Amino acid sequence: MSHSKPSIQDQPERPSEARPGRWQAVGRALRHRNFQLFFSGQLISLIGTWMQTVAQSWLVYRLTGSGLLLGSVGFASQIPVFLVAPIGGITADRANRQRVVIATQTASMILAFILAALTLTHKVQVWHIFVLAALLGVVNAFDIPARQSFLVDMVGKDDLMNAIALNSSMFNGARVIGPAVAGVLVAKLGEGWCFFVNGVSYIAVIIGLMLMKVDASARASAKTPPLEHLKEGFQFVRRTAPIRALLLLLGVVSVTGMPYVVLMPIFADKILHGGGQEFASLIGSHDLGAVRLGILMGAAGVGALLGALTLAMRSGTKGLGRWVAACCAGFGVSLILFALSKSFWLSVALLLPVGYFIMLQMASSNTLIQVMVPDVLRGRVMAVYSMMFMGMAPLGALLGGALSDRLGAPLTVAIGGMASVAGAWWFSLQLPKIRAEARQLIVAQAMAGGEPAEEMTTRLVDE
Repeated sequence: MSHSKPSIQDQPERPSEARPGRWQAVGRALRHRNFQLFFSGQLISLIGTWMQTVAQSWLVYRLTGSGLLLGSVGFASQIPVFLVAPIGGITADRANRQRVVIATQTASMILAFILAALTLTHKVQVWHIFVLAALLGVVNAFDIPARQSFLVDMVGKDDLMNAIALNSSMFNGARVIGPAVAGVLVAKLGEGWCFFVNGVSYIAVIIGLMLMKVDASARASAKTPPLEHLKEGFQFVRRTAPIRALLLLLGVVSVTGMPYVVLMPIFADKILHGGGQEFASLIGSHDLGAVRLGILMGAAGVGALLGALTLAMRSGTKGLGRWVAACCAGFGVSLILFALSKSFWLSVALLLPVGYFIMLQMASSNTLIQVMVPDVLRGRVMAVYSMMFMGMAPLGALLGGALSDRLGAPLTVAIGGMASVAGAWWFSLQLPKIRAEARQLIVAQAMAGGEPAEEMTTRLVDE
């Protein structure tokens, strides 16, 4: 990792020369006041986001009973990321990232309150959910590149990998709590209150963002035509073999493996039996399917949280490429075993490695990309990352929903697992070819403090 001086203004003093223990190192990015504000606000907000995700899936399934429509709502919510993220990436490089994130979080809050009002007044229809999901996708197309790029503004280059890991830990800690709370709220009060709680939760992150004192100014010149900036970002990705390989693998997994999430209501309601009754009785719920859905989603979240914490304990990028390949294969195998299971509690146990491996792959890929990319291109490259991570997922959600109606949800998930294993095998073959170039890029960014060395720019972008 780079030891160059970070560009942020509130860089804290270095801790003592004594080397911190492994568990102390897990939270080293929290030394930064700006990241503390971000972390606390986002943790509250993400719990609400996961509550809405689970409640929205259950609402669509309750209204329609269709796997195809479940996949279609997933498509509507994420395809805007694929289509609009390049514009979001340009915005993240040409505008103040802090202001962009405040604007996107405010827009997300408004959309959550609208969905809550429609549901609580019993006026909600499936087309309302489609429209609001699509609008939230547009917001996310601007939010994801800006928020990912904003991490380096908050903590600097030295603690970037730890900040990414902690951000993933926070995301998945909320993924454990949110679905569990949503399962209770949906069963007791209905989906509308989950949407309302999500809207309220955005207030915390907006306040935290407004309290920050950070240099998040534009990195790219506003004088250059936007189309030229767009072209420059795609050229860098296309001609940089390590980043291209990481992004292609993310795209494969998003299309083939991740649709298991949108099919989870079918597993909870029709496939997995013999579990969840005790918890449902404890909370006084008669909607066993909603309770099972919350437990299943929470189990994947626990695994993902452990995966993110595993990365947070690391202090360097050496060997992360091998981790990406191994975790992608582990994710695929775990999915296949989950698809074969007919026992509810066995399926819950199998979702732990599913969540663990996919989060470790995603967070490791994010880290490797961020330490290789010049800061002036960070927003645009992270836009491509969001296109492959979230933007390709709707194609998988739509395909997965259609296949589940024809082949059944278990076989659809098993096919996705096999495709993920094949993707891991392909990436492992690429590793020997791209390792040297990746090392050169990381060293170049360390020497230039986030700006590309001239010879690296010439070789990789203008060649």
